[in-house]
Amino acid sequence: MDTFQRLSAGLVNPHALTDLTLPNWDRLIRHARSTGLLPRLHALLSDSGSLDRLPDKVKNHLIGARAIADHERRTLLWEVNRIGRALDRLDIPCILLKGAAYTVLALPFAKGRISTDVDILVPKSEILAVEKSLLDHGWEHTKIDDYDQYFYRHWSHELPPLQHRERGTVVDVHHTILPPMGRLRPDPEKLIAASLPIVGTKFRVLAPVDMVLHSAAHGFQDGDLKRPLRDLVDIDGLLRHFGHSEKLWHDLAVRAEELDLTRPLFYALRYTERYLKAPIATELVSQMVCWQPPWPALMVVDYVVDQVVTAGPWRHDIILELAQQSLYIRSHWLRMPPYLLVPHLLRKLLVKRKPADSN
Repeated sequence: MDTFQRLSAGLVNPHALTDLTLPNWDRLIRHARSTGLLPRLHALLSDSGSLDRLPDKVKNHLIGARAIADHERRTLLWEVNRIGRALDRLDIPCILLKGAAYTVLALPFAKGRISTDVDILVPKSEILAVEKSLLDHGWEHTKIDDYDQYFYRHWSHELPPLQHRERGTVVDVHHTILPPMGRLRPDPEKLIAASLPIVGTKFRVLAPVDMVLHSAAHGFQDGDLKRPLRDLVDIDGLLRHFGHSEKLWHDLAVRAEELDLTRPLFYALRYTERYLKAPIATELVSQMVCWQPPWPALMVVDYVVDQVVTAGPWRHDIILELAQQSLYIRSHWLRMPPYLLVPHLLRKLLVKRKPADSN
């Protein structure tokens, strides 16, 4: 069993890690740290009662990682509070997304999850009012280049990132969950209409099925899997937490069809089951056959995703680099039409090379 297999097995059953040797732990800790999952391992081992069975050297790494994650959790909750204060005068729905939602709701898999940025979803008609209010309360644009500003405001699904001038924390303000120029365009009004209030706050969260679909879309339609295993752990956690109800699985299939998110959901379910043994209802497994791409394309995606998901931090080779670049290009191909994509990628390449050329 290689290090990735040990890590993925431990994320499903932490008891499987209690008999590892110190050399095995050395590699597993390095791998888990690189994926942002070391504090999550601490949470799983602690909750299962297995933490005290580990060598002290191992526990020290896990405890240190968890302390950092807990600090980031407090930072995130405080930032959500400050954003709520900044937007208090605006009578609009404001939906917490991804890590902020998982943390505020105290979902089980949020224990030990590393996240400090806050993502929110607001109606597009109100996005400028939200931006002004945040700017008035200490947030500033991090993207000040004219091209970046134009890119975000005309081609993206969010404002340019806003960073607080004192705390350094970042808020991403979305008006939908996928770029409006992209291949898939789920209706944000349907997501907002189905959202649920968080008691005692001005915020809302996506409905459970929409949380799953957003996580799937973020990983396999809009994103390039920079932290692939962490993304899959989120999806797995959502499925395990909400999947006890048979209604979720029925609603998930119906909602994926309604929002045109069947393909990213297919990939999300396929890879969470492959790497984390996610429990997927039988009826949804049969439905997935209708959502998969042609087999040559699926074989390529399977190979590329496998290279990226299983790679440890010690791996540096041309195959991994090509796999990562392929996912990067794929994410942009799905995000923008060719007439915008080609000049955009050329510009990013030139900007990336410019500092090196000026030396």
